[in-house]
Amino acid sequence: MSAPQAWFERKGLALLTDLYELTMMAGYLKEGRADQEVTFDYFFRNLPPHAGFAVAAGLGPFLDYLEHLSFEEDDVAYLGSLGMFDADFLDFLRRFKPQCTVQAVPEGTLVFPHEPIVQVSGTIFETQLIETALLNILNYQTLIATKAARVCLAANGDPVLEFGLRRAHGPDGGLSGSRAAYIGGCTSTSNVLAGKVYGIPVSGTHAHSWVMSFPSELEAFRAFARHYPGRLVLLVDTYDTIASGVPNAIRVFRELHEQGIETRPAIRLDSGDLAKLSKTAYRMMIEAGLDNPLIVASNDLEEDLIADLKRQGAKINAWGVGTHLITSRDSPSLNGVYKLVAVRHDGEWMPRIKISSNIEKATDPGRKRLVRYEDAEGHPCGDIICLSDEPSPAPDGTVAGRHRIHPHITVRLAEARRCEDLFQTVFENGRRTAQTPPIQSIRGRVLDQIARLPDEFKRLRNPEVYRVLLSGAVGRIKEEMLENPG
Repeated sequence: MSAPQAWFERKGLALLTDLYELTMMAGYLKEGRADQEVTFDYFFRNLPPHAGFAVAAGLGPFLDYLEHLSFEEDDVAYLGSLGMFDADFLDFLRRFKPQCTVQAVPEGTLVFPHEPIVQVSGTIFETQLIETALLNILNYQTLIATKAARVCLAANGDPVLEFGLRRAHGPDGGLSGSRAAYIGGCTSTSNVLAGKVYGIPVSGTHAHSWVMSFPSELEAFRAFARHYPGRLVLLVDTYDTIASGVPNAIRVFRELHEQGIETRPAIRLDSGDLAKLSKTAYRMMIEAGLDNPLIVASNDLEEDLIADLKRQGAKINAWGVGTHLITSRDSPSLNGVYKLVAVRHDGEWMPRIKISSNIEKATDPGRKRLVRYEDAEGHPCGDIICLSDEPSPAPDGTVAGRHRIHPHITVRLAEARRCEDLFQTVFENGRRTAQTPPIQSIRGRVLDQIARLPDEFKRLRNPEVYRVLLSGAVGRIKEEMLENPG
């Protein structure tokens, strides 16, 4: 059993749910409807500000949760102590194990608003129970993976080190955030537990307190170099970056060279004018004969500041990003939702739609799948949401679909030469149908998809809007249900 699976099994997460899920479940049981077969879609309505895409993340941990989902006796006892639930419902919980079918896009896929990312089919009893945990796990990890991808785009190939643990929202926020940040493109984390649990490379330097605890900055640097010559990055801004920090670091790196110890000269800047300081430090190190210096910057970095520092010609070639990444400070939540889209009646699946006074919030009815279209060079040109049992529109150059909000309008994707059905069955009959890929493979999928995404969707400001259409069949059903609700 993997470490993540053991964590979910040990913690007992059956009660990681909102109370109203349990009251609805108890009501379904009393009404004799607990076995009603339904389908729910998980999707989000809006991208974070200025983002042109999102990175689907969190599916692996959600499947860990689902695979080990059961009510322990102390869970049942607690629910009984609330005085809200009868003995029949509590006995039902004791015997409960999920048997639903879950289809989903692979973790690490680039996704867009209103697309079904996860589809859950099963009894209304079990599909209702897992709603809160699914939203909790996937919303946060998708948010952080998306933020990490934007930061890494701004870094433009430089390594991005995730340093967010101490500002994360609790221990699990730190663990889940580190996982998602690595999936989104970060090269390492300072979070040692995430390194152990998920196999993420770990990195770090030393704190200002290390320097302050020694009689002098030079002695502190020499001591650190003695113990970690192969992973030596010296924090140079404890007292005065240019007057003492960089000169003392240069002295230590030259001493190592004289001793026959070869290590890349590396420093970290954590305060001040990072552009100006990095240029001066770089010049000093080059003039001292230190080739190819590594200059790591930290201090409340995010994608816009990184892009601006690069525009200024900063000599920074690695970026430590913490608070803004792990909290997604500019957009601290993803508005993912979980909506009922179909009900099985007399053996036939009947579509369902939620209609709002805000037409953009009207859901897309029916059991569906997601098809991605690409041009001849493999660049995605748009997605079409199809019914689960209808053929995909042929990618023969121009592919017609329906507008999501105004389904009577036909919209076309140009240059579509091939397509891929993104849904995979990942859970069925109480167990996974395939194991979660290694996190390095998930991250590789993200990097490959971002590389193939046209540049206009990757701008840090005012990105192009990616086209997500309904198939003709889904569009017709939605149009009819909007005109004749209920």
